[in-house]
Formats: sequence, C-alpha cells, structure tokens
Amino acid sequence: METSKPDPGAGPGTALVLIDLMPRIVALPLAPHTGEEVAARCMRLAEAFRAGGRPVVAVRVERPNVAEQPPGSGFVEGVARPGDIKIVKRTVGAFHGTGLHEQLRGLGVDRLVLAGLVTTMGVESTARAASDHGYEIEFVEDAMSAFAADEHAFAVGRIFPRFGEVHAAASYLRALAAE
Repeated sequence: METSKPDPGAGPGTALVLIDLMPRIVALPLAPHTGEEVAARCMRLAEAFRAGGRPVVAVRVERPNVAEQPPGSGFVEGVARPGDIKIVKRTVGAFHGTGLHEQLRGLGVDRLVLAGLVTTMGVESTARAASDHGYEIEFVEDAMSAFAADEHAFAVGRIFPRFGEVHAAASYLRALAAE
C-alpha cells in the first residue's frame, strides 16, 4: 500500500527501526513475504539510512528467565553494524524496559520508520508504544511480514494507517538516494 506522502523517511530526526531480524524468526513460514526477502529489503534500507547519516536501530528479543537463548537468537548477519543502536527486548515491543525512547530522544529523533518481523507482533507492538511516546510513525509494507498474508494485509491496510504513513521500500530508497 503506497500513500501519497512525498519523501518518506526524508528529513532530520528520522530513524529506521528493524524488529526481530534474527535467524530463528527469519526462517519461520511467513507471508506475504519470506523472512529472507524481508531481511534483504531491511538491509538495503539500513544502508541507505546510514549513508544519509540517519540512525538505524536493530532490535532483537531474548526470552526472559531462561539460562540459554534458542539457536538463532542473534541478529541476522549484516543487520546490526557498528554505530547502530542495538536493543535487546524481553517483551513483544521494543520500548518497554529497553531505554530505546531515551536513546532516540537523545539523538533528536521524532519520526520512526518501522520494518522487520513479525507485522502483527513485534512491529505492531513497537508502533503502538512509539505512538504513546509521541513519535511520528511510518511503515515499510514490503519490509515486514506476518504468520499469514491476511494478517499482514489487515495490519497494513487497516491498523497502521491509523498510526502513520505506509510506504514501500522502493519509496524510501528513491527518497534517500535523491538527497
């Protein structure tokens, strides 16, 4: 779903937030996009954001109260780079108990571009908390996916537009390349 808002992701104060791009989650059967497709788009977006001097936040989850995390619980190779903000969450969303809000505000961030896995879990939960914190929110529809295509379509078409703008990855790549 593409909206008419010009220059998605452009302007100061914008950060890209990549949710749960971990091997064990990327490998799940997801729809409408595979985890590998989502990870590849997210990495292209991250490179463009970094090239434009914008913050990139890589978020991953750890299960609380376990001695050892399951295999594949780190970031997919290449997602988190030196200089990125790296967040380890222990809940569905990226804000609770992580210090993410304070780090973003310290950088002057007031707009978040959200992507990653899973649309109706980590991405949606993070979006709701970001809205509660007063951030402007944008979503990259084809850089996220869900457990079922209809879940993804409902979130992208009905829920996310209530919180912010929805764009495709190509729109961000064009806007950032044009700067």
